[in-house]
Amino acid sequence: MPVHNADIAAIFEEIADLLEIRGENPFRIRAYRNAARSVGEFGQDIKSLLDRGGELPKLPGIGTDLSAKIHEIVARGTCAALEKLHRQFPAAITELLRIPGLGPKRVKLLYDQLKIETLDRLREAARAGKIRDLPGFGEKTEAHILQALDARGAESKRFKLAVATQYAETLAAYLKQVPGVKQVEIAGSFRRMRETVGDLDILVTASGASAVMEKFCGYDEVKEVLAAGSTRSSVVLKSGLQVDLRLMPAESYGAALHYFTGSKAHNIAIRRLGQEKGLKINEYGVFRGEKRVAGDTEESVFRAVGLPYIAPEMREDRGEIEAARGGRLPRLVALADLKGDLHAHTSASDGRSRVEEMALAAKAAGLNYLAITEHSRRLAVARGLDPQRLARQADEIDRLNEKLSGIMLLKGIEVDILEDGSLDLPDSALSRLDLVIGAIHSAFHLPRARQTERVRRALDHRYFTILAHPGGRLIGSREPCDIDMLKIVREAKARGCFLELNAQPDRLDLQDLHCQMARDEGVLVSIDSDAHSTLDFANLRFGVGQARRGWLGPDEVLNTRSLAALRPLLKRTMR
Repeated sequence: MPVHNADIAAIFEEIADLLEIRGENPFRIRAYRNAARSVGEFGQDIKSLLDRGGELPKLPGIGTDLSAKIHEIVARGTCAALEKLHRQFPAAITELLRIPGLGPKRVKLLYDQLKIETLDRLREAARAGKIRDLPGFGEKTEAHILQALDARGAESKRFKLAVATQYAETLAAYLKQVPGVKQVEIAGSFRRMRETVGDLDILVTASGASAVMEKFCGYDEVKEVLAAGSTRSSVVLKSGLQVDLRLMPAESYGAALHYFTGSKAHNIAIRRLGQEKGLKINEYGVFRGEKRVAGDTEESVFRAVGLPYIAPEMREDRGEIEAARGGRLPRLVALADLKGDLHAHTSASDGRSRVEEMALAAKAAGLNYLAITEHSRRLAVARGLDPQRLARQADEIDRLNEKLSGIMLLKGIEVDILEDGSLDLPDSALSRLDLVIGAIHSAFHLPRARQTERVRRALDHRYFTILAHPGGRLIGSREPCDIDMLKIVREAKARGCFLELNAQPDRLDLQDLHCQMARDEGVLVSIDSDAHSTLDFANLRFGVGQARRGWLGPDEVLNTRSLAALRPLLKRTMR
């Protein structure tokens, strides 16, 4: 039975949701959510590990009971605890939780007061004006619910990049083991590192006798075979993800890889360049008349139209072709360029690992420095730090730095930006720190002018260093704040502050266009993991992918600098 880490995590999240709807102990609910995050971010496939006879590794927040449930889920695809909860609630009620703005408490209220248990009933109640009168809702919330329901109906299901990666990379590894297979590449929006993926396009080359199509259709995660042919097959996995496999001849492989990587707009622009040169470009190659003149590699396709190679992440027809023609393509940042991470949490607030454990994990990830940035006191649900606890942690970091080797800890805080733009902690608490990260964790729906002014005031604070996850979005569940990002970027430039690209897969915030905006305005971006456990540094790869989509090179990224080069930049913001 196919069970990926993402499937285990989804079951734990659903248990947590149903427990919260039922009004269970918040500590029990948090335990399941922490377990979901630990499993979802673990770098190895747990089922494969257990199938090989290995032991379940020690993961943050996973004790004896949850470990037993993981073994049960791997064996059965579900667990008795979830089945018991399903018997207590209507089958579709968890679908309500997928609507932005509807957390478990609101779903419980809708269920208790209006007997709403399906999306259709939710839509009917909203249209009838029945939701606005419930405590904590109102007309605006009711309107937002209707908008979210309409948007949900218009969009096909998309998978967050980090979740799609688990299915994609496992399938690609399986295909590489098929006898006769020579090349396997995942194309499409996945290769362009888009934050969500609708489906997968996989290209292979193989010897004539290869049974790759039969093996693909017989893959144990396939739920439905949509088409099965000798050169193209299409399936739907049990996760709901559609995958198309194409077997290409070696002489066409580069052209096919370019074509199926996209984007559509980029491909059209390349074909137009080809037409200007009397060439025809499609997935089978570059042709002059009937003769194929290029197409075995992507480089040959670009060369045929007079361009250097353009990285997949840039292929959105947003100026990359003009930059290539003018010799202005940037060398994009790579994971190996990162020297440190400037946003991480520990068990002192809502993290799941101790400070020293986080330091050693950062060192193992190849980093030279790590900023410890707990939440501040306003975020009580995360056990945010007050000035006294912050001072004690600063002392702890000083002591650890005396004994640690190969990694340096920086003293920081992720301080809440209050609604008026002030910070949640006094200057006396912030002045001792190496950096101050400011973040919005409340009042996400302020009007554009007020939200922009709120952030602008925070940036102007004497101890402000980095604006964390600037849009405040959670992919698929919370839209970005309505904010004038150009004004914020220019204010950061004037003040000498920096912007964060938060690599947490639910955020990937800055958005790619705002990365380009920061680059154009000369504002450095910090690619940070927002790590809450020792496993989370693996998420930096997704942040780097987003940065590459935003055209960021090493020089535009703050934390590609050595600690010696970084310190003066941080100190400059602490006026």
